Amino acid sequence: MRSFRYRLVNVFVESDIATFGGNPLCVFEDARGMLDAEMQALAAQFNLSETTFILPRAGTHPQVRIFTPAFEMPFAGHPTIGTAFVANALGVDGCTGDCLKLALKVGDIPVVRDAQRAWTFTANPHVSRAVDFSRADAAVMLGIDKADLGDAPRYVDNGSEQVVIPVASLDALARVKPVPELLKKHVQVRLDRYLAYAVARVAQDRFQVRFFFPKNGGMMAEDPGTGSACACLGGYLLDAGEPTPSQFTVTQGEFINRLNVLQLSLTADRQVRVGGRVLALGDGVIHLP
Repeated sequence: MRSFRYRLVNVFVESDIATFGGNPLCVFEDARGMLDAEMQALAAQFNLSETTFILPRAGTHPQVRIFTPAFEMPFAGHPTIGTAFVANALGVDGCTGDCLKLALKVGDIPVVRDAQRAWTFTANPHVSRAVDFSRADAAVMLGIDKADLGDAPRYVDNGSEQVVIPVASLDALARVKPVPELLKKHVQVRLDRYLAYAVARVAQDRFQVRFFFPKNGGMMAEDPGTGSACACLGGYLLDAGEPTPSQFTVTQGEFINRLNVLQLSLTADRQVRVGGRVLALGDGVIHLP
């Protein structure tokens, strides 16, 4: 019988007392000896947005693998931050101190901890492309009016491709109700997925967002906090000519009673950084034959 310890954390919590805020994550502390199929099965067992598996490497930073309940992800934001938090707490090789790296499928991702104990990753340089659907299509697939849309939607990719769809107001954001069959028809990102990241700029330095993805046979689910999509918003803003350096607060999850608070930074050299606070919730052990 093999035993593997895991930790449960919430990422992008508003504060250290926001026990049930943020986006939940399961992190396996040391997955050496675990089969790929077992990692995938455990991600399905926990049924969170993602589950991560740390593979320590003596003398260097660890490899980390990220699985949804259905497939492996090359990169995801809240798993990167939550895994860095756990690896640092464990003292994993290459993860001590305030600056560390995680080896993900997209390459090495640097993560730093600031004086307020928030964790921030630097995203890979982004690429972007125009969408091939009309504004009318965008409105219909989000269940809102054409007049509710903001600037032009765009695909942005810094490791996990998203479609960023600005909406004109918080009221419009509140009324978003995606139509799964239309999203599947019009939106296609890498890994053969369809999803929507709706964004409302509610102040010069503040955004409120919603992220939808298919789950359970095609029904749309809403994610409480999506760090990779937030990084794509940073790429979108750079493409749109946003001044740098700039910093923004991005909130998500309000409409599903699961507040997430993300910090988005655009540096003077046009890097995109996304950060937030992490709260440890519990731990346990899984036994495998």
